[in-house]
Amino acid sequence: MGDETHAMPSVLIVMGVSGAGKSTIAEALAQRLGWRFADADGFHPAANVAKMSAGYPLTDDDRWPWLRAIAEEIDRVAAAGSHAVIACSALKRAYRDVLLHGRGDVRLVYLDGDRQLIGARLALRHDHFMPPGLLDSQFGTLEVPHADEQPIVVAIDRPVEAMVDDILARLPGHTRKLVE
Repeated sequence: MGDETHAMPSVLIVMGVSGAGKSTIAEALAQRLGWRFADADGFHPAANVAKMSAGYPLTDDDRWPWLRAIAEEIDRVAAAGSHAVIACSALKRAYRDVLLHGRGDVRLVYLDGDRQLIGARLALRHDHFMPPGLLDSQFGTLEVPHADEQPIVVAIDRPVEAMVDDILARLPGHTRKLVE
């Protein structure tokens, strides 16, 4: 397989709690890279969406089929020699282990922000099934990725383009185009 950690990954998983900006950053990143964008929320079974919409946090039993469906998509993308950026909470190490299952060609991008900033963002959202009241549950579940997971950690207190520039600068093999 070679040393995949120093090559451009097949898939980037943009992770973090609800309200961190996963979809926004992943979509902008995919656009800049010319890769396909996928939102992990689209892989949830209807029962999970209904449960979260009603204000109930998901259990691990709710999450396993969802995570396996995303992992299968990652495998399909890589097998096709394609690329994708996936927005996915991936809050626990065990969840990320299901998604990556030892793959060296998938990188995590962790969107790091504090409870106050993310809470303020969630309070402004009215078109999402994750109610702001579940933010405490999200932070309670979050296991920040460790160095051995080789995450690209990005602070969310900057404009989208600055965050995307930061991520791109840290991808191996990516040549950054400067816009004047």
